[in-house]
Amino acid sequence: MIIVILSKNDIDLSSNSSLKPKLFFDKGTIRIEDSKLIRIPGTKYDDRSKILRSYGLNYSEIVEYLKKSDLDFVDHVPNFIPSSVFQMRDLELRDYQQQAIQNWEKSSMRGCVVLPTGAGKTAIGIKAIQKINASALVVVPTIDLMEQWANNISKYLSIGNNQNVKNIHIGKLGGGEDDLQAITVATYDSAYIRAPAIGNQFKLIIFDEVHHLPAPGYRSIAEQFIAPYRLGLTATIEREDELHDLIPYLTGGVVFRLGSQELSDQKYLAEYTIDRIQVNLTPEEQKEYETNHVKFLTSLRQLGFKVPSMYNLKRLIMMSNKNKIARDAMLARNKANDIALNSKAKIDELQKILQQNKNSKTIIFTQNNKMVYALSNRFLIPYITYKTIKEERRDVLDGFKSGRYNAVVTSKVLDEGVDVPDAELGIIMSGTGSGRELIQRLGRILRPKQDGRKARLVELVSRHTRETNTSAKRITALKKNSTTDGYSSSHGN
Repeated sequence: MIIVILSKNDIDLSSNSSLKPKLFFDKGTIRIEDSKLIRIPGTKYDDRSKILRSYGLNYSEIVEYLKKSDLDFVDHVPNFIPSSVFQMRDLELRDYQQQAIQNWEKSSMRGCVVLPTGAGKTAIGIKAIQKINASALVVVPTIDLMEQWANNISKYLSIGNNQNVKNIHIGKLGGGEDDLQAITVATYDSAYIRAPAIGNQFKLIIFDEVHHLPAPGYRSIAEQFIAPYRLGLTATIEREDELHDLIPYLTGGVVFRLGSQELSDQKYLAEYTIDRIQVNLTPEEQKEYETNHVKFLTSLRQLGFKVPSMYNLKRLIMMSNKNKIARDAMLARNKANDIALNSKAKIDELQKILQQNKNSKTIIFTQNNKMVYALSNRFLIPYITYKTIKEERRDVLDGFKSGRYNAVVTSKVLDEGVDVPDAELGIIMSGTGSGRELIQRLGRILRPKQDGRKARLVELVSRHTRETNTSAKRITALKKNSTTDGYSSSHGN
């Protein structure tokens, strides 16, 4: 952080020099009153009310600026929740986890740690709380993760001394819970709603799955909290919309990153392979696919779009409400995608894989719920979608963990935010070109196996369709995040 010392241009010389700047927390902002200052980095001056105002995020920088300028001021901003001394119990960090914490400390306790699913990011977060030893807020994307974090913090942190150890009461915000404590876990939605009121009550804020944070709306959580210490945790920090460029401003940049292949080599994660099996559409499917794909491309040209890029696709969606050609183009594209993603040949290939791996714990991933229900009915496999109620989801996952079920089929709901029991075989029936999605799905099978067996992730891809490009795109993104050398390609049918 660069601090510029106060100059005469920052001061309103006509004001009463006896006034001391007074700092207040005001609905997620810092309000500076009774000040002869007209400029502080990160603030805006309101000429009518004669005050400076800034995001809560800039609180530490404002205070440091005033101190460096040898200017007396009155600080009413912090209202940190009192906390006892936190003690760590029964949690030993691995070498790379220790290194991640050390790097974070060297970066003024601000920054992000990027590790694969199953590599112990939660342990790093708990150690950060113990290091700060003050009020801490953990922000998570789902209620399931809120419960997991609360349980893990209670398990590994306590208060008191060796003679009088007590359990910590963990607060929760979200899912009907509204309990603010020195250590609180909140969903992104609840933190967004409560930030204007509680943004000055925590010294540390941890953003789990921090790639969600830059989204419009959620980024205001980081902007409204004054927390000087910030930690972001994720397996995949990059976003396709490039908004990850905001993360250094919101939490600090990446201070530690380690890929799945490196952790597999060190035996912290299972060894793995990623196989692509290409299948042929039936003649009828291929003909219908090509008819709709050509119609889509023809419509694009009629609209003046040269290539079917993501940017042009967004424009097409916006135009489709009022433009018949754009609407027909979207319908043709969706039909072609549906054929490629849900082909009969894929289902036949899946049947072969399941028969060859009857004793392997298997998770089947699809792009949409239509295929989830079809596969569940065809193979009598339990499913989990976003519509699955909490009790039923827990029963399926418990059954998968105990061995009552050997396979489960799901759409995107198990990609992140849910504690999934160990599996050794993952089958991707369909997906997007997102590297994050592939990394998250791979992470579901990477926990070390007791007998040392390798994990295997299988992609089923329809040959001679745009799905081959989609698969290549996500594999390329995976390789950027991990030194993957276990990738191979094979052919079905």
